[in-house]
Amino acid sequence: MEKPLVSIILLNWNGYEDTLEALESLYNINYPNYNVIVADNNSTNDSIEKIKQYTQGKIKVETKYTKYQNNKPIQLTITNEGEYPENIDNTTTPQEKKLLLIKNKKNYGFAKGNNIAIEYTIKHDNPEYILLLNNDTIVDPDFLTKMINVALTDDKIGIIGPKFYYYDFEGNHETIWCIGSVVDLEHFPGHHSIMEEPSYDLTQKVIECDWVSGAGLLIKTEAMPSDYLSTEFFFGCEDVDLAIQVKQKGYKVITVTDSIIWHKVGMSRHKSSTLKTEYNHISTNLKFIKKHKKNYYLHLPKYLIQITKLYLTAIIKKI
Repeated sequence: MEKPLVSIILLNWNGYEDTLEALESLYNINYPNYNVIVADNNSTNDSIEKIKQYTQGKIKVETKYTKYQNNKPIQLTITNEGEYPENIDNTTTPQEKKLLLIKNKKNYGFAKGNNIAIEYTIKHDNPEYILLLNNDTIVDPDFLTKMINVALTDDKIGIIGPKFYYYDFEGNHETIWCIGSVVDLEHFPGHHSIMEEPSYDLTQKVIECDWVSGAGLLIKTEAMPSDYLSTEFFFGCEDVDLAIQVKQKGYKVITVTDSIIWHKVGMSRHKSSTLKTEYNHISTNLKFIKKHKKNYYLHLPKYLIQITKLYLTAIIKKI
């Protein structure tokens, strides 16, 4: 039986070093039927040229996770947002590697930047699944096969996530960063890891949860909301919001714990100042809670107290 087509979308913004490492790991997976699309959010450095050189085999990517493979050149198609050539065959096979690079007109943030590629692939490739993958990740060769194998066991599985390890946690590469999460609208930021919930058995192969991180999120195309990722959020909470919408349509959200991705964690956020980052974090999460919590303004004083306690605790720990 032929495996379903999966379109894998990476968003790049001035981060070609991470993107090339992610691509090198993707072109060494054992899944037989997938597309790779990089949506570049109007990078101001030489990301486009570096990606082009990589596909030509002029840049060799060696990491502790991935040995450089002599599977270049990769057939590269570059197109501008909204200007798509007809009949692009972008399917990567074990014999032939391909890459579609879409140059977005602006830095649209996570949601709209990905949405441009999502809209393209649904209209032109018709994949059964779409994988949103952060460019600062490295994937295990089996990660997609293991997620798809579980997805195919239940038509009601709408979103699948892997087990995320930190790329490097004080020299350790098997420290869990995320394994699924819970929506909790009573407490800021409105969501937290299932590792904080003793009721979850983290040794299970499949864990049903409320949402999984957009750093590596596989979604069944028919479960995708009509407007894709919500552009209310520039960077953050898009994945939580997406999972809530998918569950409202009657689908399940699960983590497949033997599917592994390593995540560098927060590389895009680190490109902005700390003060701005923290302000955006608070405002984005409050916006998310407001969207989904009834009588939000009645609860707002509670959230402000919780935010104050969180940051006071963090300051005290640093002293």
